[in-house]
Amino acid sequence: MTKGRPNYLAGLGAVLWLGLIALPLYVMLGATVQSRAEYSANGPLAFPRSFSLDNYAQDFSNGFGRYFLNTVAVTASVVAIVLLLVPPLAFSIVRNQGRGTVRIFRLFLLGLAVPAQAVIVPMFYAISKAGLYDNLIGVILPTAAFCLPVCALILTGTMRDITNELFEAMAIDGATTRRVFFQLVVPLSRGGLATIVVFSALQAWNGFLFPLVLTQSEETKVLTLGLYNFQTEHGVDIPGLLAAVVLSTLPVLFVYLFARRALVQGLMGVGGK
Repeated sequence: MTKGRPNYLAGLGAVLWLGLIALPLYVMLGATVQSRAEYSANGPLAFPRSFSLDNYAQDFSNGFGRYFLNTVAVTASVVAIVLLLVPPLAFSIVRNQGRGTVRIFRLFLLGLAVPAQAVIVPMFYAISKAGLYDNLIGVILPTAAFCLPVCALILTGTMRDITNELFEAMAIDGATTRRVFFQLVVPLSRGGLATIVVFSALQAWNGFLFPLVLTQSEETKVLTLGLYNFQTEHGVDIPGLLAAVVLSTLPVLFVYLFARRALVQGLMGVGGK
């Protein structure tokens, strides 16, 4: 078996692409281990002359820990709501082909066409009247609501990949609807479930509009709002800000690393195969 000729053009393109990815990472990580004065004097591309973790320690003294825990609480709650509501909803849509179910599903998907910016004023009024203003619950509920249409669409497509023969075999075996759902549908929908978990977690973790409008105090700030603390009247603490960015991206990176295979399968529409 003869080997093909090496593709030097593809190799050059890969090296260029790697450089485009590595350069921002180098600038970001290099800045986090420098002092503000050293970073200002040497510039973003200079190699750090001294390595220090003071920026990370300073972040926690500026309230990063509280913002982090608030963001974790919001993200975990949103993911829990999505996992509690979307799988039974998707299962009902897939197995019930009545006109009523189809119409409800179409009405539900209208949420995809409604941007959050268009409803933020009535959302603020509703949250305030419910007594949830400046409360993390007031951020969790609308964030989860805007995740539901996309997650339902993804998981419905995944569950439709499960063949009818499997459902018929379970029915012949005398399985109840509850048993079919938990023993057949859920295990074969791991790809779709991983997809909606990652999607909803990213939406909640990176959420900015709802926390900005629906919260006010320091006790309810999340990471996206807490990053404003690094901007003062005298400028921006870039090393401290980038250190906070690094810390805030680590949980999302770990979630992706553990769920990447199921996530890719879910996005390709083969989660149920």
